[in-house]
Amino acid sequence: MSSSPLTHASRTAAALLAAAALATTAASPAVAASAAEPAPGAAYKATHDTLAPQRLTAGQRALTAEKQADAARSYDRLRAAPPSTLGTLAGYKLSGGIHQSQKTSYWCGPATLVITQSARDEVAGRSQQDAATLLKTTTSGTAWYGININVPSPTGYPMADALNYRLPGSGYVPRALPYTPTATDKANFKAHITHNTDNDYGIAGNAWEVPGGPHLVGHPNIEIFHWVSIDGYNTDTAAGQVNYLDPVGGVSTSVISWAGSVPKSAHISSDTITTIMGGRGYVW
Repeated sequence: MSSSPLTHASRTAAALLAAAALATTAASPAVAASAAEPAPGAAYKATHDTLAPQRLTAGQRALTAEKQADAARSYDRLRAAPPSTLGTLAGYKLSGGIHQSQKTSYWCGPATLVITQSARDEVAGRSQQDAATLLKTTTSGTAWYGININVPSPTGYPMADALNYRLPGSGYVPRALPYTPTATDKANFKAHITHNTDNDYGIAGNAWEVPGGPHLVGHPNIEIFHWVSIDGYNTDTAAGQVNYLDPVGGVSTSVISWAGSVPKSAHISSDTITTIMGGRGYVW
């Protein structure tokens, strides 16, 4: 579950096209987030982050720019659709990930990998143990960055590398977020979930919830590092809300004490979940 040294329960479209330039530089979450008012919890993240500076590979930079352009176009089409067209869609469009409850308190990453993979190929019941071995998950959780897994040409982003290894040709790339995601970051995320869902892919999101900041549905007001699979968007609000699958949902309270209040699937504001992922990011 956790991507920190601590455990699960104790720690975790011109404007859009212009933002693609950010992805060609160092992908560090500590990059200044502009003059916007800091997000709730941003100061805590800034003073407690131990993540080393991140770098995208040349291939990731090129693929990000290509995907960004496609995502901007698809999101423009969604926003330009007449209300009558949106009305026929009536609600959420989903990529169809198949939920699994995480098997241990620290296997949210492996569970998210198999859920996100199933959104594309519709195969249920994959082994979380196999996923944990591939991701090099430890009792401290699954890393956002800094772990080279056993795949050809690893990049240091284990979730992105694992998804690309298991889904050849999928072209997953990481998107790091600053502690206070900007308006552009939030707009990009809406475009990215639209793009992925429309092409039958999920997004693997790495949440960093902190005291006083926003939390996922049913999560307590403590620090938690957590992976979830973001599985679709609300067509009526142009992706203003998204659907996500939470691996804590369905877990026994003997494994995670607060799991009883966590749903397997939930809706949340796109802006809120982008803020929650601030300081880490998502793989899309």
